[in-house]
Amino acid sequence: MPHIALDENLPGIRGLFAYRPETAAPLGQLAEVLLRGPSSLSVGERELIGAVVSRGNDCTYCSRSHAAVAAEALEGGMPVVEAAWEDIDGAPVSAKVKALLHIALAVREGGKSVDEDLIAAARAQDATDLEIHDTVLIAAAFCMFNRYVDGLGTIASDDQDSYQGAGARLLASGYTRL
Repeated sequence: MPHIALDENLPGIRGLFAYRPETAAPLGQLAEVLLRGPSSLSVGERELIGAVVSRGNDCTYCSRSHAAVAAEALEGGMPVVEAAWEDIDGAPVSAKVKALLHIALAVREGGKSVDEDLIAAARAQDATDLEIHDTVLIAAAFCMFNRYVDGLGTIASDDQDSYQGAGARLLASGYTRL
């Protein structure tokens, strides 16, 4: 049950964006740049970072919606996302993405949890400074988004299949049209 009056037909952040469009615009632009802007990391890899951080934060709406986008964008689909949720090191993603996911989860714990060993491990897998930067910023932004969505008690389905259409739409249209 939302803590404020939100459109019951707009779950998660969509309801919050409709409630306050003037804050939605810059937040949507941030998501667009981080998840869809130019990068050596694929859209699917960046969405996976968001889905894994959101799952770690127990944010149902964000973890499931970004899992749906990642599943649409990644070869292997939802089983890849679920594997990363369960065991990063056993997930069928590159060693570089695994190292970046470990950095992202450290950010989720707290910024100072990102240590030299995590950075060295990512660099050993050929992660660039820009990829490390963007991973930290994606993880930090998702912590904010997760707390925004859950802090206001937004509506979120527990059924992953209900997010499939939204995942396809977000992959096709991006985040500035929410």
